[in-house]
Amino acid sequence: MATNWGSLLQDKQQLEELARQAVDRALAEGVLLRTSQEPTSSEVVSYAPFTLFPSLVPSALLEQAYAVQMDFNLLVDAVSQNAAFLEQTLSSTIKQDDFTARLFDIHKQVLKEGIAQTVFLGLNRSDYMFQRSADGSPALKQIEINTISASFGGLASRTPAVHRHVLSVLSKTKEAGKILSNNPSKGLALGIAKAWELYGSPNALVLLIAQEKERNIFDQRAIENELLARNIHVIRRTFEDISEKGSLDQDRRLFVDGQEIAVVYFRDGYMPRQYSLQNWEARLLLERSRAAKCPDIATQLAGTKKVQQELSRPGMLEMLLPGQPEAVARLRATFAGLYSLDVGEEGDQAIAEALAAPSRFVLKPQREGGGNNLYGEEMVQALKQLKDSEERASYILMEKIEPEPFENCLLRPGSPARVVQCISELGIFGVYVRQEKTLVMNKHVGHLLRTKAIEHADGGVAAGVAVLDNPYPV
Repeated sequence: MATNWGSLLQDKQQLEELARQAVDRALAEGVLLRTSQEPTSSEVVSYAPFTLFPSLVPSALLEQAYAVQMDFNLLVDAVSQNAAFLEQTLSSTIKQDDFTARLFDIHKQVLKEGIAQTVFLGLNRSDYMFQRSADGSPALKQIEINTISASFGGLASRTPAVHRHVLSVLSKTKEAGKILSNNPSKGLALGIAKAWELYGSPNALVLLIAQEKERNIFDQRAIENELLARNIHVIRRTFEDISEKGSLDQDRRLFVDGQEIAVVYFRDGYMPRQYSLQNWEARLLLERSRAAKCPDIATQLAGTKKVQQELSRPGMLEMLLPGQPEAVARLRATFAGLYSLDVGEEGDQAIAEALAAPSRFVLKPQREGGGNNLYGEEMVQALKQLKDSEERASYILMEKIEPEPFENCLLRPGSPARVVQCISELGIFGVYVRQEKTLVMNKHVGHLLRTKAIEHADGGVAAGVAVLDNPYPV
């Protein structure tokens, strides 16, 4: 895909003037982050990094990603309800990966006591890259699905205006009109609002589990503001606050500071370093409650890399989504090659293949939050260390997606505007709500395009590598 901003990217003076305009518009639109120096305060803020121009995305792949999102919602929901599948799939991983084991432990405790919650809420984001095929045409391949704290739905709704502005300054009004409107925060809030309504207590609140240091607060506020417009109040608390002030009554209704909670929305709790012993106890308390959790613990486990790898096995999708061959076909078309590293012949073969052709693979641990995957020489060293160890079961191996690089100009606070070779990752936000066994909402609610320089193998916007972008459909 050749870039059609080519000539514009050559004129350094014009780029600098455009960059100034774009940054001012981004600040005016609320494309904001707190600074790394002051992550607990909004006294001083900066713009979130973004591309100067929208990046070209084939319309057919954008449509395909939207079309399969409701299938992914159904699949995640089916996995979360299948305790036997989760137990079998994660059995080797939990022996080696302490974090997954702790989550699984809570899952088992909740099942044993009996699940109190009757309303289930999924807010997820499925991420893709465009694989260059042998004939040069791009194909949509899933990188991962995020089932907890799927972020940037708020800021993604504010970036289209910035790119329209840049193109309008260049008198490219026709092109500006092609930038899609996008408001994931509204759709995510719609899901939370539905779960709140089905919980059935008009005075109950939504509890957002927040990190102490949260640079990405404006992204979260976008969703809070949408809820407030519907007269649904949100309180922000940390895990520490919950362990001090959270309690359950005899019906396992959750109270925080004496106020009943209808929905718990996690924007924390997806990495090991986010849990102290106290935080694990707070998580268990929340999970045992009647409140709708987004996600509940089973849905968080459904988002692990190990589950992703097992879903790609022949027959797995058919077992989880019986009688839905069209959905199965749409899902399977997006799968890249995924390989188990469990001890045994299959895992041995996968390791041998990766050591023979390291550039074709990525080694992934069971982690969220970006910056965890291993590539190239680092992967080779890790595999050599792991290959005779049981610990290898805590990783999966994935085919490396090789998108076609393109040029764009990346804007970051404190850095000069620079034109670099880039690749993009497209995320589609999905929302579903289930009451008991009945699905009452299943929809896609918007997209997120993130772009990074090709020298950065891994990591998202929050990890400081990728920047916000918009698809320019071609």
